[in-house]
Amino acid sequence: MSSSSFTSLHITALDAIVNVNSLFTLAVFVGLSWNPNDPSNNLNPDPACSPTAAIAENLVAFHVYSFSSFLFSSLVALALKQAIRLSRNPRFSIHYPAAVEFIAARINRSALRAGMLVSGAGSVVGCTFLMLALVNVVQIKLGTLACGSSHAYAAVVPLVILVPIALLIYVSVVVYAFTR
Repeated sequence: MSSSSFTSLHITALDAIVNVNSLFTLAVFVGLSWNPNDPSNNLNPDPACSPTAAIAENLVAFHVYSFSSFLFSSLVALALKQAIRLSRNPRFSIHYPAAVEFIAARINRSALRAGMLVSGAGSVVGCTFLMLALVNVVQIKLGTLACGSSHAYAAVVPLVILVPIALLIYVSVVVYAFTR
């Protein structure tokens, strides 16, 4: 694979990471601004199945963890993308030769792949925390899982099955690309 197609492929992959993380970051931000504690909640008629304060606290914490993971992943991807572009730009190398030597010395295949792996890991961690936040939203709206609400289980079971399967596929593709 030529150097330019190698770089183009990586820039495309980094763009994809940033785009997906942007969508998830927006979703998490909206989730943080939304108040799931509805005093007139009529979806959970059993007061014994009402969520505890710990569930609401976990909801906010998991949203914040997810937001920070997606932001971390996006910033790493954007930094790698900028470093690639700067090291490949002839105008930049003419005006700032010392900077190009500094960047080019650090942008090699191993460093780039490791950065992409770190960025991908940030996305995986963000998705995991987002899934946990959604489990807490379900418990707040439909009743706690400890009560055995069939509606809560019907919402949570597909979530905790499909998201990890998708993350496993994503990690497999990232690891495959990392080893090539």
